[in-house]
Amino acid sequence: MTAARPRGASLVPPSSIAGRALAVIIAIMTFLGSLTVGSVDLVRTAAADWTSSIVREATIQVRPVAGRDLNADVARATEIAVRFPGVADVSPYTAAETRRMLEPWLGTGLGAEDLPIPRLIVVKLADDRRTDMETFRRALTAAVPSASLDDHRQWFDRLRAMARAVIVVGLVIVALMIAATGLSVVFATRAAVETNRPVVEVLHFVGARDAFIAGEFQRHFLWLALKGSLAGGFAALGAIMLSGFIAARWRATAGGDQIEALFGSFALGATGYAAIAGLVVLVTAVAALTCRWTVVRTLGAID
Repeated sequence: MTAARPRGASLVPPSSIAGRALAVIIAIMTFLGSLTVGSVDLVRTAAADWTSSIVREATIQVRPVAGRDLNADVARATEIAVRFPGVADVSPYTAAETRRMLEPWLGTGLGAEDLPIPRLIVVKLADDRRTDMETFRRALTAAVPSASLDDHRQWFDRLRAMARAVIVVGLVIVALMIAATGLSVVFATRAAVETNRPVVEVLHFVGARDAFIAGEFQRHFLWLALKGSLAGGFAALGAIMLSGFIAARWRATAGGDQIEALFGSFALGATGYAAIAGLVVLVTAVAALTCRWTVVRTLGAID
């Protein structure tokens, strides 16, 4: 049989200090988990951009050597790169551009004669990736002995492995946070059952179904988890947007440019928003199901 209860009445008090504390814990866990999920999405997107650029770029470094004209060597290396099959674009850096690249580390006012600064030539490869880099390297060093070719594609596997490791670590962290949330719900549910144990025992012994009693607790903790997870999810989205705003304000600085190069513009894509929404739903579902499982096991122990 199902015990009758007044309309609007609840077996579990709708508001209590323990309930509010659990909602705060769930909000904190969801906030941290959402930040982790958002960070993983940013790293994944940035890694995709990095790898896309890496496999289509190479760098020629022309070192200054005594007795050789550096500008002539740069022009000769550029000419070889332009004519080589599979090369889509060649961009040699001038001496002024090279000095500006070094200013964040060496400061301003650096003259070309102060240090033996090599000159860089950025080579963009065709999308078909059929460039014979070894032949390219031999042709370059034969014509310009002071030049060397850095094939960025050799870093592709390492970068992809690093991105995958970051994603796996992020997922493990989220799983641990969900597990911690589930344990918190277990303890909170047991405390709520013990607080209302006389009423629970009476309902149990007069024939109320376990599903009815568990449903009362489940609805209560479902609502608490939903409020906490939504608060944590929206707080995480606000933190990510604030980080994007701060990064945009620093974009003109050298440090800001480096941060943007590493992590992008701190703008979540559709997958990032979907992942955070999914995490909110998952945390709420875990809390509700964990609560129901705990109540059913507790009722099973009542003689």
